[in-house]
Amino acid sequence: MRCPSCGYIESKVVDSRPADEGASIRRRRECLECGNRFTTYERLGDNPFVITKSDNSSEAYNRDKLFRGILIACAKRPITPEQISEIVDNIERELRSNVKNEISSKELGDLTLSYLADLDEVAYIRFASVYKDFQNIEEFSDALTAINK
Repeated sequence: MRCPSCGYIESKVVDSRPADEGASIRRRRECLECGNRFTTYERLGDNPFVITKSDNSSEAYNRDKLFRGILIACAKRPITPEQISEIVDNIERELRSNVKNEISSKELGDLTLSYLADLDEVAYIRFASVYKDFQNIEEFSDALTAINK
């Protein structure tokens, strides 16, 4: 693991423990060159998901991209990064339970919206406005009505 401080390749594991309810392992490492300590997370390296977009192009699923999208929707809301990480973990768990390696961006967006609807209405509307590409006030109004049902 490359040291984020000096870039040296060699490090030693100082502490290791389960994280994310056993879904990953948190490791504290120490650089053998500069002595800097840093944290890494080890996750199961299974088959990646392929996301099929509406224009029929596809790309590999990117956890960080989903996390950033939700984080932007939750900006200035009383939502912690840990809550967002939990949502992403739950989405990934649900996607893996479907046993499909190819998921449409619509499925992923709808699943994300279902978690945001339970968490925060403002974050839901923010995410929906980008994901559903609202073009006018009526579409916003329809989304607001849908969340209140």
